[in-house]
Amino acid sequence: MRVIIVGAGEVGYQISKFLSLESLDVVVIDKDRNKTARISEEIDIAVIDGEGGSPSALREAEADSADILLAVTDQDETNMIACLLAKAMFGIPRKIARIRNPDYFLNEHLLKTLGIDPAINPELEIASAVVRILEVPFASEIEDFENGLVKVIGFKIPETSPLIAKTLKKFGTETGRKFLIGLIVRDERTFVPSGDDTIKLGDIIYVPVRPDELPEATALLGITMSPVKKVMILGGGRTGYYIASRIESRYDVKIIEKNEEQCKFLSKNLSRSLILHADGTEQKILLEENIGDMDAFIAVSNNDELNIMVSLLAKKLGVHKTITLVNKTDYISLAHSLGIQSVLSPRLITAGTILRYVRRGDILSLTAIADAKAEILEGRIGKTSPLIGKTLQKAQPKDSIIGAIIRGDQVTIPSGQDVFQKEDKLIIFTLRESIKQVEKMLR
Repeated sequence: MRVIIVGAGEVGYQISKFLSLESLDVVVIDKDRNKTARISEEIDIAVIDGEGGSPSALREAEADSADILLAVTDQDETNMIACLLAKAMFGIPRKIARIRNPDYFLNEHLLKTLGIDPAINPELEIASAVVRILEVPFASEIEDFENGLVKVIGFKIPETSPLIAKTLKKFGTETGRKFLIGLIVRDERTFVPSGDDTIKLGDIIYVPVRPDELPEATALLGITMSPVKKVMILGGGRTGYYIASRIESRYDVKIIEKNEEQCKFLSKNLSRSLILHADGTEQKILLEENIGDMDAFIAVSNNDELNIMVSLLAKKLGVHKTITLVNKTDYISLAHSLGIQSVLSPRLITAGTILRYVRRGDILSLTAIADAKAEILEGRIGKTSPLIGKTLQKAQPKDSIIGAIIRGDQVTIPSGQDVFQKEDKLIIFTLRESIKQVEKMLR
């Protein structure tokens, strides 16, 4: 498979890093030599210094033999032109583009004419991520699979958890229930655990659960799940607006926005949210608006430092749940280390969303988690797969763990004795370097 990536920014970089592990024929185009130099030095793929919307650059990238074009620059127009050329001049079968402007993104006729399928909107992806987190407020990250049949929940182990200082094997024996941890993030290390691994305070763990088992699972882990009712949003730009429009029918929403014109837009287009024309960095304003009574505080301004600072202030003033937007990937680990529960990166989420559509063989979707250090794969067991007829105990892949088996509309969180069948769908946690092995296992 030949893939052309137009744009060597953070989204293009993350996608390139993943695809380089897949032994695909990948080439990246960008006019910024510093960005292409970074990819060339760190990732073993081809780069071209040139304009992504240029026929000559696409021709140099051998676009006439490409299978997929991923247009992920910061400029919607460049992405759309690249897709148009890919369709009209080179006949590339699939075009995927990052499109931020709602006038473009919501114009189905335009996207169809350009052959873009699908268009990815970072602000809408962030809004979707926020909605998922608010539904399970103790979580730092949530991903849905098979239309919500399986949820993967990432959260930090609290002081009250009975898991602390116990091996996973011992915890399972004591509770007598199926319980599976697909991934552990400890400090800067991300790993797939075995039964002999011990959970420590402050670990971030990723757990697959069925929605109906969520209350039982949280109780088992020593977590109190209080529903969210009141939400305050810092920043009324596109992201803040998209979030509010999705949640205002379910929660009591306040939006703090400094720009008067944007406040007028929000007042006109939102029906139930309270719009406050104020400076959200002022502690006096936050106290006047009873921030301590809020169940969740969401910082989505266009200033990373501001988002982090005000989220910490909100936490200090009594907010239980903080969700913080961070564009600079270097700030993600810093925000986590400062105690912010949920840190969302538009670039990483966009890259992860696009990767879902770059499929090979029986891999149905790919989702980057743990700040893109690991992947959750949804795959189907093929006709010749060595998994068929084997138990999980005998077929567990190295540096990976099978977190769920989906058979029709039935979901099983597997134990060692569960047997795999042809056409089963599997939810698999894996480190990036093990993706090839997982792919071979499914064929």
